[in-house]
Amino acid sequence: MPQAANYDVLILGSGAAGLSLALRLPPNCRVALVSKGPLQEGSTLYAQGGVSAVLDKTDSLQSHVEDTLSAGAGLCDPQTVRYVVEQGPEAIRWLIAQGVKFTRDHEANDASVYHLTREGGHSHRRVVHAGDATGREIETTLEKLARARPNITLLEQHIAVDLITASKLGLPEPRCYGAYLLDRRTQHVRTVGARHVALATGGANKAYLYTTNPDGSSGDGIAMAWRAGCRVVNMEFMQFHPTCLFHPAAKSFLISEAVRGEGGKLLLPDGTPFMHKFDKRAELAPRDIVARAIDHEMKRLGSDHVLLDISHRPQAFIQEHFPTIYARCLEYGYDMAKGPIPVVPAAHYTCGGVLTDLHARTDLPGLYAIGEVACTGLHGANRMASNSLLECIVFGAAAATDIGAGHAAGEPPRKLPKWDESRVTDSDEEVVVSHNWNELRHCMWDYVGIVRTDKRLKRALSRTELLLHEIEEYYGNFRITSDLIELRNLEQVARLIILSAMARKESRGLHYTLDYPEPDNTRTPQNTVLVPPNFAAAKQPVNWKC
Repeated sequence: MPQAANYDVLILGSGAAGLSLALRLPPNCRVALVSKGPLQEGSTLYAQGGVSAVLDKTDSLQSHVEDTLSAGAGLCDPQTVRYVVEQGPEAIRWLIAQGVKFTRDHEANDASVYHLTREGGHSHRRVVHAGDATGREIETTLEKLARARPNITLLEQHIAVDLITASKLGLPEPRCYGAYLLDRRTQHVRTVGARHVALATGGANKAYLYTTNPDGSSGDGIAMAWRAGCRVVNMEFMQFHPTCLFHPAAKSFLISEAVRGEGGKLLLPDGTPFMHKFDKRAELAPRDIVARAIDHEMKRLGSDHVLLDISHRPQAFIQEHFPTIYARCLEYGYDMAKGPIPVVPAAHYTCGGVLTDLHARTDLPGLYAIGEVACTGLHGANRMASNSLLECIVFGAAAATDIGAGHAAGEPPRKLPKWDESRVTDSDEEVVVSHNWNELRHCMWDYVGIVRTDKRLKRALSRTELLLHEIEEYYGNFRITSDLIELRNLEQVARLIILSAMARKESRGLHYTLDYPEPDNTRTPQNTVLVPPNFAAAKQPVNWKC
């Protein structure tokens, strides 16, 4: 059994949020950075579009703020939006200083000018990018720096099982003291203590049958924070990316929004344009509108896809701006320069999450949440394109500043209890995990997808609660595996999504229900705040405007 280890900061997740936090912490800070697989594997690596920030003289901070508020459909926190937007230019400068190579504007007279693209919801070109593989450039650059830092211990191939809290240790003052981690190579659980713990675990899009995200987005941080007594907010707002390549072998391959930003048109299977019927912004409407329009047309026609066409642009332009997408589509037999490609919506981003403040603090002292796992108030009812990577960098810096200032620092007990496996056995029924996994994802896709109804949500809640009871019983009797950990977390987060959707008696942003097809304009828009049964254990909750 591995020996317990103690650190100043334990970071769960190694995407843009986790890496930026680790690299911003002081060099004398002992940091453990945890990754479920290889360090670079995660949602950031696959992000194509870019990072939104006001870098052009014709643009303004106020315009970025207004665009974000508009996309958020009345539920963004204006203070958070302004804070993030104002930090945007500095975030880009920091990334450049770390060595991130963004695409230059070759047509500009100034060689230092970066090429900016425009995506849905933006009124200006303000998305700085590295070709069509921005996430890969950011992730691999920051990864190299983290590997070179002597104060950062890398724990690859480890998955967090649960947080170690004061309540679990029988201590009176609420606090997070570390986490239990399953080493996927040895199948042993190790105990890791820390003065501060940061969740940077991403979203919960793996709860759905079709997703643009890699295998890591299983809601781990949201579920762990909920079990630890933290509030969770706005989980009904699950963003479906409008354009994922439709091909049986093209699992989770996203077609960047920038394709539409550069003139790509959405067409019915017979070649007829349709987005103008749903929004005056057509292909540049926010993602929820575009995804719902595609879903509507697919269901109306009984089609399994629509088309995305940018073949009217020169081949050289397409290859220069979208080299990765162009090459990948060719692998599947589609030449973007010669004709349209088939696309479908897919679960893409979790706009809700663990409630945090502007310092990335959660309700539980010692526990931070940054990136997609958190609900900061930036995204509201719908995330505007390319604000997500910006949020990761900005709140990674905010958490680092707060931790560096010594906020609520507390030493973990000298001897944290080891993981107890004395009353469990090896499972002889692994089919339970795979069966429940498939049932959950089909249930969520069919009943809690792009278009919802009260009847579908009730049916989904009934099924997920039965599954959750079965999985908890299984979890308590058999040795854990990474698949079982993820399934348990996804079941709990799926239930939070359903409960949040049932509580919202209107259509707003990403939540659209046929039973309440219009926004409720009779009152100020309300956030959906779910309070865990053990919330009383967190005596210093963050402030939130509800």
